[in-house]
This record gives sequence, structure tokens and C-alpha cells, in this order.
Amino acid sequence: MAFFLSGSDTMIDFDAIPHDRLPVLLRTMPKAELHIHIEGSLEPELIFALAQRNGVALPYANVEALRAAYAFTDLQSFLDIYYAGASVLLEEQDFFDMGLAYFERAAADNVVHAELFFDPQTHTDRGVPIGTVINGLSRACETAQRELGVSGALILCFLRHLSEEAAFATLDAAMPYLQTPLQTAPQSARSRIVGVGLDSSERGNPPEKFARVFERCRELGLHLVAHAGEEGPPAYIWSALDVLQVERIDHGVACLGDPALVARLAAERVPLTVCPLSNVKLRVYPTMDRHNLAALLDAGLCATVNSDDPAYFGGYINQNFMEAFAALPQLTARHAHRLAANSFEAAFVDAATKARWNQMLDKVFAAD
Repeated sequence: MAFFLSGSDTMIDFDAIPHDRLPVLLRTMPKAELHIHIEGSLEPELIFALAQRNGVALPYANVEALRAAYAFTDLQSFLDIYYAGASVLLEEQDFFDMGLAYFERAAADNVVHAELFFDPQTHTDRGVPIGTVINGLSRACETAQRELGVSGALILCFLRHLSEEAAFATLDAAMPYLQTPLQTAPQSARSRIVGVGLDSSERGNPPEKFARVFERCRELGLHLVAHAGEEGPPAYIWSALDVLQVERIDHGVACLGDPALVARLAAERVPLTVCPLSNVKLRVYPTMDRHNLAALLDAGLCATVNSDDPAYFGGYINQNFMEAFAALPQLTARHAHRLAANSFEAAFVDAATKARWNQMLDKVFAAD
């Protein structure tokens, strides 16, 4: 009988867990979500509610018409409607409502920690002050911790289809809200920003385009992540690691095309924040049964499961777990445990917190 001794000294016999128990374990196990674009959690119902509250006219007659428009063929066609949906976000309360709506769904999925990506340029370019965005989302994090028991942090993302100069301007505007060893401005006291990221259209916008602004963020003591290897080639992952010096790769599924890259990612335990439903919706993979999640894990990579833009891609984090495991029968209870443990390993929190979450995880599996 094969037992696995986890970091919390709990004995788990993974081989004894029947496959039909996986859905329950996937739903109930604690997990962290590290790749969630908060603007991508705007459900059509909330979009219409905010549009009415703010007097914003939408080019859709009703919720059903908007949902029917979610017919994407690639990343760019998704981004077009994504930015249109974000147009209803104008006041601090809007950002708070959006953030808390996500946290309520996350809590229901047994998420214990979430690091939210947000795109300030999407809003500041419409005349929304960056403080309105940050304050609303930071309040949502505070409320989620207090009322739901879910900890939250924010990662400010630069839009890669814009210029590095625009990214620098965004960083300058955000400086009073950054929690870093060099920052003592009063506005930073309640801000939950812990790092910066790079998102939006990957094709034609390699990571090195933002080398200088990431260097500045590194000097400020911020955590660094970047989208790479979703629609872009393995070379973009190399650049994110070597030029931007990121700590996590968002997506990264293209890495398996480069054995040397896989070896490096495994050796350095560089986390990959994988988003299965997004990958299928945006045609990175034609169907879920073609996804490489199992291969990433079997290669020893620190892969995690996340929801990306759940309102647009068909499900929140538990739905991603459920559909991936249903379509990939080679995934087992051991893989499920590994994915959750990887999410804790990759989170930007202290070691004691990670150890506590791992103990919670082990108890779920040991009790089965």
C-alpha cells in the first residue's frame, strides 16, 4: 500500500481514493487562485446593474443578448468585448461590488486566498482615477478577509499592447498606493497591491518590450509575474524569466515545446498559473481532452489551476478543476492534491500561512 507523507506529516493513501470521489475532493479542498482578472469576473447581470446605476448605455438589449455575444475565436476577439464590459466601472463602489462578488464565489469554491489581477489602464484611459480603482478593490479584499475568511491581494497589470512609456505613467500614478519597503505614503496603508504583471494581447508584444519598467518594479520590491506562453512561443517564457526576472509565469502551457525550458522551470520551481477553460475557449486547445495539464504535472512543474476570466470563459475555479479532471482521466487524487499544494507554494504569502493551508489540505484528503 503506497502512502504519501505530506509536509504536515499527515499520511495519505492516494491509491486508495477511488476516482469517483474526485469531484467531492476537488470541490472541498482548500486552494489558492493566482490567475484571476477581476474585470473578467464581471457577470452580465452585474454589468447591466452597474450600467443602470451609472447611466451607461450598452449595445445589448438585455443580459441574454450580452451573454450570447461571448463567442470568441481568439484572445483579441475576447479582449474586444472584455474592454466593452469594463466600461460600466466608474465609481469606487463599482470596483468594490465587482471584487466582493468574485470573493463570494471564490469562498463557495473553498478558495482560501486569491491574488487579483487588475488593469488600471483600462480605467484611467476612460478618465477613472487610479485611486478609485485601487481603493474599491482593496476594500473588497478587506471585506472578504473579515466576512468570508478569504485573504486577498492585488497585482497591478500593465497592458502589453500599449507602450512601456504608458506603463511607466501607470506605475508613477500608482506609487502612493504601493506597499513596498520604500513606500511610506499614507494611501499605501490600506492598499493590497503586492506585485505587478503583464497581460493583454501576447502576439507581437514580447516581454522584453517592458524590461525597464519591470526593472523599476523590482527595485521597488514588488513581486513580478507575466503572461507568457499562452498564444506566444516558448521564447516569450524565456524572456519573461531572463529579461523581466519574473517569479511566476501566467499560463505557460507552451513550455512543453522546449525541453530545456521545461527542465529549467522544474529545477527552479517556477509556478505556472494554468487556466484550462480559458485555454479551450480561446482555442489554445480544441477540446479539454487535448489539454496538457497532466503532462505539465508529470514533468514535475509547479502547475496550478485558475479561472482567468470566469464570467467569459464558462466557470470559476472549481468548474475548471471539474472539467479538466472529467476530460483527463489520467488525473488522479494525487494530482488534485499536488495542484492545490502548488497553489499555496506559489502564493505571495509567508511560510507559516502556507504551512497552515497545507495542513488543511492534507486533512481533507486524509479524511476521505
